[in-house]
Amino acid sequence: MKITIIGTGYVGLVSGTCFAEFGVTVTCVDKDKEKIGKLKKGIIPIFEPGLDELVKKNISEKRLYFNTDLEKSLKEADIIFIAVGTPSRRGDGHADLSYVFSVAKEIGKRLNKYAVIVNKSTVPIGTGKKVYEIIKKINPKLKFDVASNPEFLREGSAINDFMRPDRVVIGCDSDKAKNLLGELYRPLYLLETPIIFTKRETAELIKYAANSFLATKITFINEISDLCEKVGANVSDVSIGIGLDGRIGKKFLHPGPGYGGSCFPKDTLALVKTAQDKNSPLKLVEHVVQSNLNRKKMIYKRVLKMLSKLKKKNKVISILGLTFKPNTDDMRDSPSLNLVPSLIKNNCKLKLYDPEGMKEAKTYFKKYSNYIKWCNDSYEACEKSDALVILTEWNQFRALDLIKLKKILNHPIIIDLRNIYNPKELQELGFDYDSIGRPI
Repeated sequence: MKITIIGTGYVGLVSGTCFAEFGVTVTCVDKDKEKIGKLKKGIIPIFEPGLDELVKKNISEKRLYFNTDLEKSLKEADIIFIAVGTPSRRGDGHADLSYVFSVAKEIGKRLNKYAVIVNKSTVPIGTGKKVYEIIKKINPKLKFDVASNPEFLREGSAINDFMRPDRVVIGCDSDKAKNLLGELYRPLYLLETPIIFTKRETAELIKYAANSFLATKITFINEISDLCEKVGANVSDVSIGIGLDGRIGKKFLHPGPGYGGSCFPKDTLALVKTAQDKNSPLKLVEHVVQSNLNRKKMIYKRVLKMLSKLKKKNKVISILGLTFKPNTDDMRDSPSLNLVPSLIKNNCKLKLYDPEGMKEAKTYFKKYSNYIKWCNDSYEACEKSDALVILTEWNQFRALDLIKLKKILNHPIIIDLRNIYNPKELQELGFDYDSIGRPI
């Protein structure tokens, strides 16, 4: 079997590489000649643990190819995946489908044999139907099917998520497409992976519903943590106490500064807009979206409150972790994008460090460069700072030398926005320690 994947972003590159690892011949297509040139050499544009080795392996074993020539790549493809970006559209929050529809037009002009065209990108309900209509209008005699196969990849663990998924969801309307896609995912039958075949529209909704539900769990525990601080309860114990209920589950019950990344923010907003357009508003998800925005905007006040006891105007603050989560270099909708500018506007100078996100962060914070010192490790970032903020829970931040930390900080203040340290231990060591939803 041969497949073509259009788009070499996060989803396209991971999916293409993993399909190649299954033994399928995969061609990944992109208009960006520089990116394709680097990919042919095994140089990948994103950080995802294990991906670079897997790309190089499948290139060398001649199962994974990269190309800028779409027409050539479509000639022998049995299945064509659309894996281009669907960012939030400026002004109204709907998913921007211009890239998806542009690809559909290109396929309509160039495809001359039967193939299954699959939306791998996260798209609103009804997009598959529109893609079918676009292609059919351009090429009325062409025999083809359009399917939906949403991805459920977590940044930082995407390869394992693809190779050992909780489930595979496929939305299609013909037996021919179902059989072809079933054959593609046959290696997962050996692992007894549930494969759900359903309507296109249902598959499209499943992805949005899943992400919105997980975002709701995060928002719920964040709001519970606020209540814990008011009443003297411990949110960590609350999380354990409710998470052990099998109906609830323990995942996504960790309080923090608000969710970010490429999926939850745009997908929750897109689902809200779709529901509003259909006159079936999702009030719960609307609240989740607004609550998360408010949390990220206001987290800087927590930091300033801790610093208010220092009789010093121009304070120096260390921030460890800039990406929205560990094991990625993705800065999209990260809490740091709100925290850094807000602290600078309140006369703070910053010392920043992230294990993988420094390059991306420098582009986002370019206009604040006079107020930022970029550091090479955690301890350089903390040297002679007035306080430390832990913003992303990278593993290397979980076991810092606390004695050394206390010596190099001007003031032993730690604001732990991921609750990775024990409050009692930090207090006994003489730190002025603040975490989320836990009594000192």
